[in-house]
Amino acid sequence: MSADQFLQYLISGLTMGSIYALVGLGFTIIYAVTRIINFAQGEFVMLGGMLSFTLAVSAGLPLAPAIILSVLIAAVIGAIMYLFAIRPARNASVVSLIIITIGVAIFIRGIAGVGWGVDFVRPPYWTGSESIRFFGAYIHPQALWIIGTTLAVKVLLHFFLSYTMVGKALKACAINPRAAGLVGINAKTMALIAFVLAAAIGGIGGAVMAPLTLTSYNVGVMLGLKGFVAASIGGFKSPIAAVIGGFTLGIIESLSVGLDWGPFTSAYKDVIALVVLLLILLLWSGRLAEEERAG
Repeated sequence: MSADQFLQYLISGLTMGSIYALVGLGFTIIYAVTRIINFAQGEFVMLGGMLSFTLAVSAGLPLAPAIILSVLIAAVIGAIMYLFAIRPARNASVVSLIIITIGVAIFIRGIAGVGWGVDFVRPPYWTGSESIRFFGAYIHPQALWIIGTTLAVKVLLHFFLSYTMVGKALKACAINPRAAGLVGINAKTMALIAFVLAAAIGGIGGAVMAPLTLTSYNVGVMLGLKGFVAASIGGFKSPIAAVIGGFTLGIIESLSVGLDWGPFTSAYKDVIALVVLLLILLLWSGRLAEEERAG
């Protein structure tokens, strides 16, 4: 692999890793506040892309309002999911709640398939389609938007969680829900905000991703899996860990394809996420076993 090829694969890995990072952020936010792994998170990415296409292309709205509206709609759907699917089952076990999120994901995917069909669509590029030459490699302007949006979301999320009352309340619930309740923080309200925030971040990811990668009603399945892996790399502990996990997974995927290991081709790049997930599960099981022996 030449230096130019390595740089090209690295850029591709950072681009896709940014998408995985945005999905992983959604997983991390919800898990931190509610201890629920929301397997419908990938569907909000799908909704962001499909809604932005519908509003910008079919409805003819200007691109910026179409993107903002698609994110807001995704956030509203996230709130509906919590209020009508998660909150009524709040006394159920964590496993039951996770199964509910899987059911919601299947429901959203089915509705999207009926409403939009099965064809791939592409919303308009945000700032043009001509790739930029960069030290022997090429980077698409939309890829810069994807990477920049991920970094911007992470920075804004940091300021939101660290310097606003609502953000501090979310962090308090994540650290100790019982103590947070004793000082007057409503855990149910914080859970609702977490779902809305995660859905909005997913919608942003879908809106910025779709012009480059195309989108369809079923793209949320694999994106959700890879976002889950990204969050798992950081142990669902912090947003920055989810971002690092997303970048790591994207780069590993891209470089694995570029190395061309024997029969391994780009058609099998999705296997990388499954391998990483298995390794994480093995490490976790070993750590749990050590804790059990220590106890």
